[in-house]
Amino acid sequence: MYNKILLPTDGSGYAEQEVDRVSRLLCDDGEVIVLSVAGKITSSAFQRKAKVKKVNDRMKREAEEAVARMKEMFDDDINVRTLVKTGFPAETINEVAEEEGVELIVISSSGKSGLHKFFIGSVAEKVLKTSDIDVLLVHNN
Repeated sequence: MYNKILLPTDGSGYAEQEVDRVSRLLCDDGEVIVLSVAGKITSSAFQRKAKVKKVNDRMKREAEEAVARMKEMFDDDINVRTLVKTGFPAETINEVAEEEGVELIVISSSGKSGLHKFFIGSVAEKVLKTSDIDVLLVHNN
């Protein structure tokens, strides 16, 4: 059983499987941190600042909605905290895991379909390869 688990989400449709796994692995008084990492683009000579800001705002809003939806899937007796960060997903997941002192990262193998479902998602793969913390890779059916 784990005291603190990090559960990154990209808002894909596999949250139920991840929530189930985390709920079974968490100590009675443990904490789950549901994290979503919003990407951030920067303006260039070809992109107007207003349009870039609109896209960044939309990505952050989608990340906030994703963590809120996932939090609602947990039973009320489970301590769940949500967190939204901006950055590169794999790097940010590992940084948050270290900063928060989590004992386990539970991450979905892929939110993709078709040919992509045969491969581990690039974010999950990077987290697996670079994390100093245990990682549970949830296989999606």
